[in-house]
Amino acid sequence: MRKHDEPREKRYQLHAILIVLALALVAGRISTVINREGDSAMLSANDRSRWVTVAAMVERNTFAIDELIQIKTKRGHRLWDTIDKVRHVGSDGQLHYYSSKPTLLTTVIAAVHYGVHTVTGLSLIEQPIYMVRLLLLLINIPLLALFLITMALSIEWSSASGLAKQMAVAASCFATMLTPFAISLNNHLFAAAATSLTLYLYLRTSEKIHDSFGGVVYRASFWLWGLAGASAAFAVACELPALSMFAFWAVLFALLKRWSIPGFGAGAAIIFAGVFGTNYWVHQSWKTPYAHRGTGEVVTEFEWSGSETNASQSLRESVSALPALAGSSSIEVRELAEPPVSESANASSKSQRQFEVVGEFAEGVKQWKVQPVKTAGSGETWQLAVWDDWYDYPNSYWRGDKRRGVDLGEANRTKYAFHATLGYYGLFSLTPIWILMPLGLIYKVTHGPMDRRFLAVAIAVATLVCFAFYVARPEIDRNYGGVSVCFRWMLWFVPLWIYAITAELDQLSESRLGRYFAIGLIAASVFSVATSLDSPWQSPWLYRFASFLGWMS
Repeated sequence: MRKHDEPREKRYQLHAILIVLALALVAGRISTVINREGDSAMLSANDRSRWVTVAAMVERNTFAIDELIQIKTKRGHRLWDTIDKVRHVGSDGQLHYYSSKPTLLTTVIAAVHYGVHTVTGLSLIEQPIYMVRLLLLLINIPLLALFLITMALSIEWSSASGLAKQMAVAASCFATMLTPFAISLNNHLFAAAATSLTLYLYLRTSEKIHDSFGGVVYRASFWLWGLAGASAAFAVACELPALSMFAFWAVLFALLKRWSIPGFGAGAAIIFAGVFGTNYWVHQSWKTPYAHRGTGEVVTEFEWSGSETNASQSLRESVSALPALAGSSSIEVRELAEPPVSESANASSKSQRQFEVVGEFAEGVKQWKVQPVKTAGSGETWQLAVWDDWYDYPNSYWRGDKRRGVDLGEANRTKYAFHATLGYYGLFSLTPIWILMPLGLIYKVTHGPMDRRFLAVAIAVATLVCFAFYVARPEIDRNYGGVSVCFRWMLWFVPLWIYAITAELDQLSESRLGRYFAIGLIAASVFSVATSLDSPWQSPWLYRFASFLGWMS
């Protein structure tokens, strides 16, 4: 070993120790994770939505979750039920409930469970504590390892000092809110690991190109470009806003080497085919459940008085004569008391009467929505439209009269932006290490090789675009990611932000005061992580503390 390689070798050993400690910490938490009722290791409606589908796919050979969500424990607790579900007509022509979560990730998890179930015979339905823990260990620990190892390797490609690199790896292991989410089944860890892998492949390729000399041109193999495209696309499959960074990755790799385009495109195409293919397999629709939140194609218009007395019975008699319902053996009509959250929240839509019409035919069930043609006034012309709101079903949580707490949405966009950055759910207030991120990006935009500068620009633009996207969402979607320990929508940026702060950690490490400041930021971030290790599906400690002090209205 050459003399100058000795510090690097020691640094690698320290990185490995930190990574092993982080993995051991998360593995220990997974091994004891339990819900508040004490009957499952599923911690929230969010992860139950995925687990119930995995159980139904592997152990019931169906995507429908109707049977499982009805199961009750001895205490009367519906163990598998979730608010994150939709209802629509299945392939058998009947109405069924399904998870609203993207299907590719759930299918991947189901494949792991299928292997365990086949080899051991253990049942997720019968063992919702120990099987969930086992599967989390088999899925989340390797994912976390992938994130941490590729992150450490990416940090090593930087020109920062050894101390700065060690602090950056320590921050990766213990100072981000990905750690609490690693004890539960969710899409954020998958997306962050995929992003970290893409970042590493880009930096590795960039470094190899810069190291080429003597007329020797570096040519990465096709599979490397394909792996980069697949990992970038998989991040999109887990976090749709990552599509912004996917577009940047395609350009960045193309600028590095033009012949990366076929491989990158092929890898991405495989993942996107899986996204749409599994969605159609599960839902018989190319659109995801999130896209089924409105009114479908208008079938016909008809005259009806809309009488307040026995409105459902009166409407049933009127629609029975329509050609679209000819041949139905039975017709059910349900008045929708309030428009679902996907529709406009203005006064006129709230006062608009709507009805669900379900017809039973020989080939199966068909659904329609009936609503007035005019949104204002009390005209007698109504329209029959194809039902396309999968989130609207009896007792759906996603109707306006069911939602509670943070799910009501923040009306004030300025207030929302503040709490998402500096307030109760703040990126900077909960994890102060990210204070260095804007400065680090500015530094990287103005220093270093052009490909690294382009990368910094891409990260900065994607960050701003995604944050603006969430702030610009309708009121009902401005919920900070629901009940969770942070503004979780941005967690997939963690690898990119750590890459950015390495430059600032390098600057701070040059002085004693700077080192103390950097360590203080990491320590404060670790504090927030430590308060969240029992479950990521709870309000942030700042929110809970403010509630304790009586500051919350």
